[in-house]
Amino acid sequence: MIVDVHTHNLLPEHWGSEHKENWEPAYGAPYPTITPSQYDAAMQAAGIDVAIVFGLAASRAGVHTPNSYVADFCAKVTTPTIAFTAIDPLDANWREQLEEAQSLGFHGVKLYPVLSLFDPLAPEFEDFYRFLLKHRLVVLWHMGATPSPQGRLSLSQPLIVEEVARRYPDLVQIMAHMGHPWQREANIVLRKHKNVFADVSASWSRPMDGFLALVHAQEWAVTDKLLFGSDYPLWEPKAAIEQFTGLADLRAGNLPHVLEETVQGIIHRDALQLLGLDHPRPNTHRPASWQTS
Repeated sequence: MIVDVHTHNLLPEHWGSEHKENWEPAYGAPYPTITPSQYDAAMQAAGIDVAIVFGLAASRAGVHTPNSYVADFCAKVTTPTIAFTAIDPLDANWREQLEEAQSLGFHGVKLYPVLSLFDPLAPEFEDFYRFLLKHRLVVLWHMGATPSPQGRLSLSQPLIVEEVARRYPDLVQIMAHMGHPWQREANIVLRKHKNVFADVSASWSRPMDGFLALVHAQEWAVTDKLLFGSDYPLWEPKAAIEQFTGLADLRAGNLPHVLEETVQGIIHRDALQLLGLDHPRPNTHRPASWQTS
């Protein structure tokens, strides 16, 4: 079984001007539009059994993916998917957005503090976390860097999640990208909190960082808390698996290296069981409009 816990689907216009102004210069390409058939083809090529799908939300930067868009997309793919809503807790109507997401069958929340500029540890968000706990919503945090000049890196570090876990130990949380570039801190947080996990998405994009992150995870005995994520459409899952597996081929003399059993264990981990999520049923019907969506 392969679960991809980190796939995006949003339209270029959901970025506002943020991607064109700040991300295209860094990555050299506009944000792609993905059709349901393209999504299915990418997942099938990699043997993905289940994928978590979400957009983005950072209101101050003009970034917002409507719940209805994600729900409609998930209804059009044949890949079994689990939808997460993207929420900016600074929005005055965050509760209404979460209630709408629940009514649509969503099971988690994607948070983006580095760009939305909300302080996850501020006391005004206590009601927000209580809502997530009450309704058993999984939290997936964007962790780490951003090319956006207005982004605030101090809000995007694993020790932020550590403090949230101290206050809300039953809240199930995923740190995206192993907290890149603070992967060592992420591993320490993983060891400390039973309900905190990390996905390995994009860890192969900077091979030395990814290599060290996995070696540290082995040394801290937390590889069983690492989950596979492709970061699609930035990487197709097949290429992501190939490049991630390649980290086990790297050697630095007689220093510790990434074990093959580590990468294979991550790729084939039953993330749904760890996160308390039910396996979704495959879609057997696509609306007539799916080909052009």
